[in-house]
Amino acid sequence: MEGVENMSTKTRTVPPHASRMIEGLRDTGYEFNTAIADIIDNSIAANATLIDIKINMDFAGDVIIRIGDNGSGMDEEGLINAMTYGSSARPTPKSLGKFGLGLKTASTAFCRRLSVSTRDDELTSIQKACWDLDHVAKTNDWEILFPEPEPEEVDLLDDVSDGGSGTVVTWEKVDRLLKSYQDQTGTYAQRALDKVIEKLREHVAMVYQQYLDPIYQNITNIDIKINGEIVEPWDPFCISEPNTELVAECVQPVKFEDGRESSFSIKAYVLPRKEQFTSVEAQKQAKLSNDMQGFYVYRENRLIHHGDWMGMVRNEPHSTLLRVEFSFDYNMDDAFNVDIKKSRISLNNDLYNWIKDQFLPAPRRAANDRYRTGVKKNVTKASKGAHEDSNSNIKGREKDLQRSTFEITNPDTNEVQVTNSNGNTRITLPLVTPTREGEVFVQPVDSIDDGLLWEPALIDKHPAVRINTNHPYYHKVYVPNLSSGVTVQGMDSLLWACSQAELWTISDVTKRNLKELRYETSRLLRQLVEDLPDPELNDGSD
Repeated sequence: MEGVENMSTKTRTVPPHASRMIEGLRDTGYEFNTAIADIIDNSIAANATLIDIKINMDFAGDVIIRIGDNGSGMDEEGLINAMTYGSSARPTPKSLGKFGLGLKTASTAFCRRLSVSTRDDELTSIQKACWDLDHVAKTNDWEILFPEPEPEEVDLLDDVSDGGSGTVVTWEKVDRLLKSYQDQTGTYAQRALDKVIEKLREHVAMVYQQYLDPIYQNITNIDIKINGEIVEPWDPFCISEPNTELVAECVQPVKFEDGRESSFSIKAYVLPRKEQFTSVEAQKQAKLSNDMQGFYVYRENRLIHHGDWMGMVRNEPHSTLLRVEFSFDYNMDDAFNVDIKKSRISLNNDLYNWIKDQFLPAPRRAANDRYRTGVKKNVTKASKGAHEDSNSNIKGREKDLQRSTFEITNPDTNEVQVTNSNGNTRITLPLVTPTREGEVFVQPVDSIDDGLLWEPALIDKHPAVRINTNHPYYHKVYVPNLSSGVTVQGMDSLLWACSQAELWTISDVTKRNLKELRYETSRLLRQLVEDLPDPELNDGSD
């Protein structure tokens, strides 16, 4: 009969191949810092206020990692649930531990033996369960072990919880953290581990900044230790700096079809330029670099993504000072498609376009203005005296190269009559005085009309060229070579020659075209150097 389900359909339970599946889940793409963060998420979800991470290398060169907390702990049933792949154990929907996979997949991405030792708030005996991948491979079964806790695990649990409830996660047989060294206990291996620990400290300071920093009074503050040292929070927005500016802010309410209501917030901060920080240490702490600009996305006050513009615009030097805080709660998880590692989100088209086209333009302009002001100041400082050799060189050849004569017909309007092989032509030329002694052939200036790179001029009646230090070509090509006299002389000679060639050949017919040629050349050079790196400039802070 139509509409009646075929009751004879065969079914069969097909469990995954234990060994192959558990080995395959090691390759879910975790980085070490992200993996440790997943363990920290579980501790925070268990209401821990102290998390103690210990990373050590034993006498044989084996790395052992233990993460202890003073959270609520688990009884035996809760422990088994937590060790189950796809666990349903999740205290609340807002929990940072979101998918029931992080503990296992994050851990076994780096180790072959994962143990969890725990004691609940009933203060029962310590329960311990263990996934040993070698044991799973041997039995080819989803079989966990229940060994006795090691003395080190008991000591850490007692220490971090002061004898109360808590949990210790232990990674042994760590085989994917360090590369192989000829001497696994030697200096090189230890240095490599030290770098791993330092990078982890920086990551934790950034990701859990709002949990670590007491200024966020609406969040339960926690302490995190790494090898006995408290992790200090790192604020990407430098809020404590007086020259940090909040340039845009929006709180957007959201109502779901099922009646739930939520919101997300977005704030744009323009950070100080290097020389505007209150101290050299504060400036270094800000980490002003290309790969630290962009969105800082927070789910339940925990950073899940940072360091780019999510495809809206490219990371560019003039946006180095711009960082945007984007915050939402667990209700928005589905809307933002939070991934399994809680390391990135994706936005729907309407929100993406609103941020890109309506929210971002004004903050980007503000950041660009502040950046360019600093660049202009520092480039002007760097250019002073850099063209002295060029002026001396051209001075010695001026008479041999002179092919035009000039008569200033109206100094008030900069009108000049140029006489060359084409006859007499009246044009307007900048008539200026030297800004430095002997600077009468090549003169750097802060700007030139229409954004030109260079223009002919008369400096103290000498045929000269003025060079725009605010043009990207000067910033990206000249500045890195200002200490090389030969290179600067070569570039100055080229631009001086271009200026003089224009004056040697100018006529009433060509004068407009020659200026247009200068404009188009300057525009092309601007585009050609766009992707060149910005030079390091003396910011005046020392």
